[in-house]
Amino acid sequence: TSCPQVTLQQRPQDGVYSIMQVRLPAGIANTAVAAALKARDIETRLWYLPLLDEHPAFAAAPIAGGLPVARALSTSMIGLPFHLQLDAKAIASVCAALAEAMAGSGGRLVQVSTDFVFDGKQGVPYAVDASSNPLNVYGASKRAGEQAVLERLGERAVVLRTAWVYSSHGSNFVKTMLRLMSTRDTVSVVSDQIGAPTWARSLATAVWSAALRPAVNGILHWTDAGAASWYDFAVAIQEEALARGLLGKAVPVVPISAEEYARQFPASVARPAFSLLDVRRTRELLSLEPTHWRANLRAMLNELKA
Repeated sequence: TSCPQVTLQQRPQDGVYSIMQVRLPAGIANTAVAAALKARDIETRLWYLPLLDEHPAFAAAPIAGGLPVARALSTSMIGLPFHLQLDAKAIASVCAALAEAMAGSGGRLVQVSTDFVFDGKQGVPYAVDASSNPLNVYGASKRAGEQAVLERLGERAVVLRTAWVYSSHGSNFVKTMLRLMSTRDTVSVVSDQIGAPTWARSLATAVWSAALRPAVNGILHWTDAGAASWYDFAVAIQEEALARGLLGKAVPVVPISAEEYARQFPASVARPAFSLLDVRRTRELLSLEPTHWRANLRAMLNELKA
């Protein structure tokens, strides 16, 4: 099993950065990070690697001087049968191995984490030092990976938590809603879970900004600005998609509770009811201002239409 889904590695001899994809197909965070690099005229190469703890490419020497970006697991995995999920202990052990390799090389590590480390029971945005209390294996694995990286690398590690990420690439909530709205007469969406929809390009900007600042370390939070329920998000998706001709007609969007959704889909995994993250520390350290989620949704749909 492996911890990081993505690592971003610089090869000092030729200045080329490699996006290393472990186990899973290229995901929305990886694609956005690669696009951010391309926008800076930095050459990138995409590699598909075997399981991290079995591959010699992650020994200390080959990653000397690197700036890895580690993303443990994908939310697309949380619906898999339990025997196919990665448990927290396995995630922590492989994150620790990568962190130790970076420690030996003098490199830094940026790990992308998630709102799933929280239980969602508070009603104000989670601060970076808020107590974690994962609701499921996915959240526990993320938290274990965070701890392993921070303990071994200390000031040379950044854990960047985010939430509700979507993109014009890969599988995500926006593209699922567009598909359902074009094939069904009605769509039911959870209305009592709150978060901040976040465009992957926005996340990539934060990741890259953190990687380029050696003095930045510890836990950071990053999402787009504003707040919404999944129902609010779905309504906005339909409105903006109709305005761009991405949907042929409107369909009723029906609000339902998370409890009702769980009854309809008993294999679904519990999500935090409240996923807003306090991004003030990140804004200050990275000199970034988040864009409102609806503005970024428009930009993403424009990209999808192009």
